[in-house]
Amino acid sequence: MACDSFTESVLVHLDVESFGPEVHKEHKPDFSTTRKLYSYIKKKTFATFVASKKVPSCKNTTDLWQCCGKSFEESSSIHKHVANDHTSEIYQLTTETLEMMLQPAGHEDFMLNDELTDVSTWIPDTSNVSEDDLIKGPGEVLLYYCYCEVKNAKLICQWQKELCLKLHLTGKIRVATEGINGTVGGTKTATKLYIKAMLSHPTFKIMQAQDFKKSEGGADCFLDLRVGVYKEIVPMGVDPDAISYRLAGIHLEPEEFHKEVKTFVENKSSCSDTILLDCRNFYESKIGQFSQCLAPDIRKFSYFPDYVDENLDLFKDKKVLMYCTGGIRCERGSAYLRSKNVCKEVYQLKGGIHKYLEQFPDGFYRGKLFVFDERYAIAFNKDIISVCRYCGCPWDQYQLCSTVFCCQLVLSCTNCRASGLTACCLACQAKEQRQSAGPSDGSPYKEECECTVSRPRIPKDTL
Repeated sequence: MACDSFTESVLVHLDVESFGPEVHKEHKPDFSTTRKLYSYIKKKTFATFVASKKVPSCKNTTDLWQCCGKSFEESSSIHKHVANDHTSEIYQLTTETLEMMLQPAGHEDFMLNDELTDVSTWIPDTSNVSEDDLIKGPGEVLLYYCYCEVKNAKLICQWQKELCLKLHLTGKIRVATEGINGTVGGTKTATKLYIKAMLSHPTFKIMQAQDFKKSEGGADCFLDLRVGVYKEIVPMGVDPDAISYRLAGIHLEPEEFHKEVKTFVENKSSCSDTILLDCRNFYESKIGQFSQCLAPDIRKFSYFPDYVDENLDLFKDKKVLMYCTGGIRCERGSAYLRSKNVCKEVYQLKGGIHKYLEQFPDGFYRGKLFVFDERYAIAFNKDIISVCRYCGCPWDQYQLCSTVFCCQLVLSCTNCRASGLTACCLACQAKEQRQSAGPSDGSPYKEECECTVSRPRIPKDTL
């Protein structure tokens, strides 16, 4: 990534060789060292960036910083401004500095070689692991993502396919030039080897073990293995080159997010300038959400940008606390919201609901956590916040609509299902009875049901 003149000047003053005297270019540091180094460089980069905005003065006056046509008289103000408005520059400077330090002399990036097709060097050795250990035994599901520069997405895709097949993992993996997003299931022996392989790969060197969210499950949680190359690793429908994840909001650790939500919930009347925003789909928030959140009634994340555009007045001068399942949708969603320049502040839950519930199972998130596999939901508490579609009794176990041409999910309790109420709506129920065999010409029906027709594609919300 090319640096502009300002970026180059800041890099010069960073003095990268003084950051980690224990790191030598001829030796590749382990991941723990790299992570600590990244954190240290980021702090130094931030401080250097702020210092570059200080206005020289020969008089004994108070400090003054100027940035983006504004003047700042307090250090806290300029720090807040840089954190909110210059995230992308800080990220660029940090990553470029780290790469400079870790690049061995004379090293050529083999990822640039389009002719390289042998990915066997990236497949872990399983000679000391029995095939049964990879197939049988306790299992789990991993959820993860990593935004980084992928120079050969097709090669990474090929590697992921061979890696997962070798370890008997199933799931879904999206690869793009902006990174990777995946959820895979298998035995704990297999997932442990998968994590090790990911952390050892040069493309994903910024990841760490805790970036992989774990839950009970296994290979049977997915129908098959699907790995592909896409434009986006999360389908928001906006070109990553136009709205980059580098413009994302400020990340809050689960502890910090918990404190913010606690203040918001306990002082709702005095926190009228704050919005707790769920950027997931309606069927996800229906079975679980944070207390007093704003949960848009949208069916796909690709509708989120239009939702923001339609409700800009709602976010004007507001402090926004965003969350999603694992954090990835917030990366692009917060970036899009920030690009509108209407919010006072935009924060996001690091690691998503998954990481929050690991630490606060009895916190402010109530109900189930929706997941995109055959389980549909996982539980961290016993609350049921949704109801049966037909009788209204408490119920949160999703099943697919029984009408063959409909892909909607339905909440229908045991008693209602026993009565034959197994479709997502009465209209689908009637179609199932009339056309249970499907179309005579063999072509699939286009989804058409009461649920979809009655829901505005982009709702207009009010608080």
